[in-house]
Amino acid sequence: MIIGQFNDSFPPIMDGVANVVKNYAYWLNKKYGQSCVITPIVPGYKDNEAFEVYRYNSLPSLIKKPYRVGLPDLSGRVKKKLENMNFDIIHTHSPFSAGVFAKRIAAKKNIPVITTFHSKLYDDFKQILKSDTVSKMALEKAIDYYNSTDYVWTVNKGTAQTLKDYGYRGNIDIVHNGTDFTYPADYNERKKVIDLELNISSSDTVLLFTGQIIWQKNIKLVLQAIKILKSEHVKLKIIFAGEGNAKKEFLSLINQYNIKDYVIYLGLVSDREYLKSLFARADLFVFPSIYDNAPIVIQEAAALKCPSILIKDSNSAEGVVHNENGFLCENDAVHLSKTIKEVVNSKENLNKVGNNAYHSLYRTWEIVVDEVYEKYSYILKNINSKKRR
Repeated sequence: MIIGQFNDSFPPIMDGVANVVKNYAYWLNKKYGQSCVITPIVPGYKDNEAFEVYRYNSLPSLIKKPYRVGLPDLSGRVKKKLENMNFDIIHTHSPFSAGVFAKRIAAKKNIPVITTFHSKLYDDFKQILKSDTVSKMALEKAIDYYNSTDYVWTVNKGTAQTLKDYGYRGNIDIVHNGTDFTYPADYNERKKVIDLELNISSSDTVLLFTGQIIWQKNIKLVLQAIKILKSEHVKLKIIFAGEGNAKKEFLSLINQYNIKDYVIYLGLVSDREYLKSLFARADLFVFPSIYDNAPIVIQEAAALKCPSILIKDSNSAEGVVHNENGFLCENDAVHLSKTIKEVVNSKENLNKVGNNAYHSLYRTWEIVVDEVYEKYSYILKNINSKKRR
């Protein structure tokens, strides 16, 4: 089987969708055939993957840095090479330039296009375009794209409902995300290294947030909760790992709230092993986003037996039961601070809930991609069966 994975982001521009694409390509290529990634060029970056990566021309995005605007029509050599490849299936992860490019190649080859809906597009459009009217127009165009593909997947039930709410009326298949993290043999050593490097006492309660530093992630709520906890003399440290367009205001708020002694800001952490060590050290992963659909970071936390605290009824919280395999709170700083205060006071319960998260939420990418391959095979079998009739 030869499969093309098309997306507008890929390392060094790393986000949740790029993570999905990278792991799909890696495990499909390793176990089931030939899988490659097709994505925009990032000047100065050289790919070093276990699979082929084909890059087409791009320009820097003026409205969403560090992303690139793909220009596949100005990439004749790559375009011709892809058109000559004997793809069996094309899988897109974006309705934008990569998705449109993928559809054109699939149409020429008369092969199926699968697309996965990952993100709350309207929220993205509203953040960038600052206009309800223009954002709705952009969303309608994106939904036209999903309606024009052969198969549509989403990453959980909540995401499927979001897509339906946007106006999509076709069939939806659910394929959950996974993680490349595994529980390390040197778990306790990793914790000691983090303590030493970040000047943390082994007895300190440590919270962790990792992700883009953007307001859509609801990180202002976290800072407000930390401010409340400090006023109540609750002793803890919170580590933030990430970069984003709200960084300047985020750092300003830390000073404004007078919580600098509670916060350790690391910036972007691209070293996956170091990130794994942060999850190992953390007592609680704080992720109050109501913007995300099925964030991989929750699985990463579960892989290290670190329980998450999430907003009740958010897409991020799907599959999480309060005080069993995670913790849930209202979308309110007072309630978030109260819940944090309650749960960190019992290390024994934190350990129990973390273990439950490991057993109920954690899935490796290898397991996920086994399921993906079965679905690809079923699609091709049905197509070949129809052709024989």
